Amino acid sequence: MELDTTITLIGVRLAKIGTEFIYKGPATECEECRFKNSCMNLLIGRKYRIVNIRTTTTHNCQVHDEGVQAVEVVESPTISAIESKKAFEGSKVVFEPLSCNKNECGMYDLCHPIGLESGDKCTITTIIGNAPDDCIKGLSLKLVELKHA
Repeated sequence: MELDTTITLIGVRLAKIGTEFIYKGPATECEECRFKNSCMNLLIGRKYRIVNIRTTTTHNCQVHDEGVQAVEVVESPTISAIESKKAFEGSKVVFEPLSCNKNECGMYDLCHPIGLESGDKCTITTIIGNAPDDCIKGLSLKLVELKHA
């Protein structure tokens, strides 16, 4: 399987294969940096996983105390709970979080996963199984892996 990788720079302390992070965008200190085009090449709000360390060469950085180094990242799939009737492996969906404001619900974080926004176009890559808890609204839910399309 060929991965669609992107080369970017990340703090040396974070540069470990398997590390996942959500790209939040540039810090104000990055505006004048000569490496900003190499660091700011990811999509804001998306979840990424480091799959390879490109070099041990480090560069000074105003944000990361030990500097930054080049890594290869892939977009990580996001685990989410969706209605069972919409859960078909390989299908393309427009993500819409369930209309629920029950923050105290044990399923809330799965129904409103970090890294997915309303309207994101995704592909259901895997059906994991039934949701671990019952839905407060009484919906039948499945856990799925979603990847941005």
